Amino acid sequence: MDDAVRRDNPGDPRLSAGLGCPLMDDGLEIRPLQPGDPPVIAAAMAALGWDKPESQYQRYVAEQAAGTRDVLVATVDGAYVGYVTVYWISPYFGTIPEISDFNVLPSYRRRGIGSALMDAAEAKVAERSPVVGIGVGLYPDYGQAQRMYVRRGYLPDGRGLIYDNRQVAPMETIRNDDSACLMFTKQLR
Repeated sequence: MDDAVRRDNPGDPRLSAGLGCPLMDDGLEIRPLQPGDPPVIAAAMAALGWDKPESQYQRYVAEQAAGTRDVLVATVDGAYVGYVTVYWISPYFGTIPEISDFNVLPSYRRRGIGSALMDAAEAKVAERSPVVGIGVGLYPDYGQAQRMYVRRGYLPDGRGLIYDNRQVAPMETIRNDDSACLMFTKQLR
């Protein structure tokens, strides 16, 4: 639990160092992904009808152990409520770390949990890089995320529409699915 940040421990110096933020939920903890988390997270995603199999989270456990990705998990009173990952060598940005696969369960949104996860991810990146990248989808389900990233100071990287990590040429037709996005960066320090 040394790497976790708990909302109910306001004396924790990591809260003042940017790993936490004021929240509406008492009992919020943000901690690294643990080997027992994949089935719990996969079950929560399946209950929402999202195709995020347990194997994805087992891969995240392995990538975290290898140092290529960090995964921060949010729990409230011990129950899983969301996560975010930091990909240290981004397929899109290269050496700029990328915050990716950011999810908060719908019933826990608009309570500060997503902001706390982003604060923790940005603080982790700031230890190693002055800049962080992030991508956001283009259809309405991503509307809250689009607004959140702009409010947090993320700016479009200027390359326009991206599909599967490649720039979309003018007049090219693509599907508006999870692979279509705009990529943003933020100066952290």
